[in-house]
Amino acid sequence: MRILLVTQMWPGPGDPDLGVFVFDIARELRALGHAVEVRAIDRRGGGPLKYARLSGAAVAAARRFRPDVVFAHFLFPAGAAGAAAAAVARVPLVVMAHGTDVENARRSRALARATRVVTDRAATVICNSRWLANRLGTVRAGIAIIDCGVDLEVFAPRPADAARARVGWGGDAPAFLAVGSLIERKAVVELADAFERLGRGSLAFVGDGPLRARLDGRPGVHLAGRVPHAEVADWIAACDVLCQPSLAEPFGQAALEGMAMERSVVATTEGGPPEFVTPAAGVLVSPGDAAALTDALAQAAMLPSPNPAARAAAAEHDVRRQAARMAAVLERAVQGGRGARTPLTRREVLLSRLR
Repeated sequence: MRILLVTQMWPGPGDPDLGVFVFDIARELRALGHAVEVRAIDRRGGGPLKYARLSGAAVAAARRFRPDVVFAHFLFPAGAAGAAAAAVARVPLVVMAHGTDVENARRSRALARATRVVTDRAATVICNSRWLANRLGTVRAGIAIIDCGVDLEVFAPRPADAARARVGWGGDAPAFLAVGSLIERKAVVELADAFERLGRGSLAFVGDGPLRARLDGRPGVHLAGRVPHAEVADWIAACDVLCQPSLAEPFGQAALEGMAMERSVVATTEGGPPEFVTPAAGVLVSPGDAAALTDALAQAAMLPSPNPAARAAAAEHDVRRQAARMAAVLERAVQGGRGARTPLTRREVLLSRLR
């Protein structure tokens, strides 16, 4: 197939960690023999004009590349750009929801209308978890549940002692690690409080954000800040337990990466983690239950480190397998041809331009 991939998150020179999960899918689609043309935003920040540029670039690529299908990542605004490109090329649209796009549509009527334009035009909407599909609600298109998976070669087991030496983290065991932005949704303060109640071990945070000041200076807590994406695997290797007890986690990529590296996890029950964290791989905890979070840290610390059962569970989500499943969805859309001869109406074009 000839696939035009449109996304608002893609690794760039200044933001090499942006949308790495989409980059990996594109790489594996190419490895399967498909021709993939990418139009993307590869930097954080900037104003709404960058989304207009993405739409223009996607439409221009559709005319030149002549794809068989357009594959858009994120319902809006990349999905709107993809819908415009698919209409110009007269080919089907497949769009993938990742989480923030669904929540934005739930909070804004304007974005909900714009998102509905996209999902109505799509042959299939891919969601990265059943939890997210339920949040999205009823759509005209078919829904497929496929996550972006994990690269088992990049996130392969490696010795903890050597990794701790490389990252400069030599705290007491058990070593707990959280990877992600220091924001309320990630429940980082709750995690630090639970660790304090546990009263043993060490806790490191990889990432930055507005809650950093509430974590700084706590005994046994190390703040690494934002690190290059290439170093994240070393940090995971350095820990005994990867913690992602978020208030909600549409999928839970960090937990899956930790499991791939044979690390037990503590993850939230609200979101995607219950769909891949097995009892042998980690402990699930309900958001807002302070005592349960402390108990979860203690229980996870008692699991093996390294934990081969966690790796086995993560292997079910190998990025190569997930890319093949996505390719099958794209192929069905091409065979069905839905959307191939349905150009956008003037009203839909105006909605697609909402920022």
